[in-house]
Amino acid sequence: FASTLSHLRRTNTPIGRDGKIAKPRQLHNTHWGLVCPAETPEGQACGLVKNLALMCYITVGTPGQPIVDFMMQRQMELLEEYEPLSNPNATKIFVNGVWVGVHSQPAILTATVMSLRRKGLISYEVSLVRDIRDREFKIFTDAGRVCRPLFVVESNPRDPNFGNLVLTKHDVQELDQNRELISSMDAQEREDQAIGWQGLVKNGKVEYVDAEEEETIMIVMTPEDLEISKHYSTYGDDALAGDDNKDDPNKRMKVRPKAIRQAWTHCEIHPSMILGICASI
Repeated sequence: FASTLSHLRRTNTPIGRDGKIAKPRQLHNTHWGLVCPAETPEGQACGLVKNLALMCYITVGTPGQPIVDFMMQRQMELLEEYEPLSNPNATKIFVNGVWVGVHSQPAILTATVMSLRRKGLISYEVSLVRDIRDREFKIFTDAGRVCRPLFVVESNPRDPNFGNLVLTKHDVQELDQNRELISSMDAQEREDQAIGWQGLVKNGKVEYVDAEEEETIMIVMTPEDLEISKHYSTYGDDALAGDDNKDDPNKRMKVRPKAIRQAWTHCEIHPSMILGICASI
């Protein structure tokens, strides 16, 4: 039974098995949360045949044209009409790798498109990558990208919930109360009524992030680390003095305070979600 489930989540790298190159077989940083670090066959296929992590999801693709039309209404200048000398610092906008136009206020545009995704007005599969250094804003809506869900951390300073998870205790209690109702519905009904997991995604409490977008966000490991971070940013360097877990050697190592003073945007659902089906048993 376990091997059948594992077989459904298997990926294959199309490289000759007899090659002596070790690099394609080794784990890479970008595999975190997408590919299981433990489950791979021995022998020739070692590291080339991989298994997807538990919460990893492959996109099925959505049309990109509606997003292009929306951005044109938001002062995006089409590539055909763009005059580089008049606006040399404009940010290039790519949709599925195609340069469609430029925009002079990328921060506002990125925030607007991201809010659309969090409200469920555009598909949760859409990936939004803003590269500030290269002045590029890349949008991907194509099929075949691996992505994984993360809790969203409220990043609007004006919001009273700023710095906390958008998912609240009330939402968790509601999910618990709706458990029987959810089990009696089919997938389409759950999606239409925004109940259960689909409800969390549609209401912007959980967000699917692909490998490329993951490079542009800050992910905290657990909600507890988020609390420590807030406490530290409020009380400064003395906040965590003396808390070095000497009493219990099996406690999880806490992130050092110097590394915590960050503006987090997302939170891991659980660190064990990096494993695949067989490694989780």
